[in-house]
Amino acid sequence: MRICIPTETNAGKSAAVYGHFGSAPYFTIMDTGNDSVEVIDNANQHHAHGMCQPMNALMGKKIDAVVTGGMGGRAVQKLNEGGIKVYRAVPGTVADIVSQFTKGGLLELTVENACAQHSCH
Repeated sequence: MRICIPTETNAGKSAAVYGHFGSAPYFTIMDTGNDSVEVIDNANQHHAHGMCQPMNALMGKKIDAVVTGGMGGRAVQKLNEGGIKVYRAVPGTVADIVSQFTKGGLLELTVENACAQHSCH
């Protein structure tokens, strides 16, 4: 399973999760099958509201899931259309998030429960 987590730094498993997907400085991809980590710079970090292009940043990375502190409905929809499920992160590091994910302890985000105008519920 390849899990993408937006992060504040490029510190791998010890990087803190970033609050909102589209404006994260980095995307950290954790492969739970072989315990490997890949970090991608988010070239689209400074986009206009609603103009996030998540699939562009993750193109060709074979992501199975995204775990994030927040994400708008359109981004959730785009990822779901690409076969990627989205889950709400708990505060912590990449290692903390992956641990919670593998235990089934994270809420799946849908278009209905996604963030609206950068306000998450």
